[in-house]
Amino acid sequence: MRIGIIGAGAVARYHAAAAARIPEMKLTAVCDLLLESAAAVAGPSGAAVFTDYIALLDSGLVDSVIVNTPHGLHRQMVVAAADRGLDVLVEKPMATTVADCNAMAAVCRAAGVTLLVGQIQHFLPEKLAVQRALAAGELGEVLMIHDFRSTDYRPGHRSAWFFDRAMSGGGAFMNIGGHCLDRSLWFGGAPAISVHARTLNRFDAPVETDGDMELCLANGVAVSIGIVSDMPRHVDEIRVVCDRGLIIADPRKGTFLQRDGRTTILHESGPEDIETGFLFQLQEFAAVVAGAPPEVSLTHARHIVQVILAAYDSALTGTAVAL
Repeated sequence: MRIGIIGAGAVARYHAAAAARIPEMKLTAVCDLLLESAAAVAGPSGAAVFTDYIALLDSGLVDSVIVNTPHGLHRQMVVAAADRGLDVLVEKPMATTVADCNAMAAVCRAAGVTLLVGQIQHFLPEKLAVQRALAAGELGEVLMIHDFRSTDYRPGHRSAWFFDRAMSGGGAFMNIGGHCLDRSLWFGGAPAISVHARTLNRFDAPVETDGDMELCLANGVAVSIGIVSDMPRHVDEIRVVCDRGLIIADPRKGTFLQRDGRTTILHESGPEDIETGFLFQLQEFAAVVAGAPPEVSLTHARHIVQVILAAYDSALTGTAVAL
């Protein structure tokens, strides 16, 4: 598979490194508005560099592309790739509206190409350890999930597009909240049927910088998600409370099972974990292109966007919103 990367942003180097580790895959093209950024991601791979994504798509150098651009550009880039018969891995969020999600899925289906959304939480080692423990069944049913993450949405500490709602689709909820929803819905085992949310716009930011949402899932699991900006230390922790114990996962520490007063280490985090996650994700993409069923469905990716938009409605009205 000859693969191209559109957008040389923060995680592009992880995609490039993953491609270099897969024998059946070769990075052949990288595009970014800044030529030097594209060249930096291409590195020693010999990949061609572009500043126009249409030129990359029309180059004949790629069989598939990874779309790693601002959220508001996802639809047009996915559609353009599908029109040329190219398979696509698009970074999360799938898009900024449910209508765009539906259009992307329909175009790719009609073109007979693969569309996969990069919900990286499904591939990180510490989250895989959670899922294995839940699947083993020893803890019983999941009852409640608490998910808390810190971030930094002070203007000047992120690229300007993050604060342009038309381009980003929103602030901390659309960006960081997408990760929290991905793993919470996954571990919770059902879609959300209602959301009650609050948001804050601190630092004179035009998008939300902080927020919390309370979800009720279709199976009765209660989910609480909190996101806070400018914390004194980074926090990224999910707690899954079950009948007969609980599991805590933190990418900087690992995954821990607590039962009857005893702690069992399920995974110890290491410096290679995030690279491993991107490798697993790209291997999944190759497998789906070859005909395997996806680990992360488009229905799940679209539902995350739906929940985020409902959370915005809830924060605006001050009431719970049914999905």
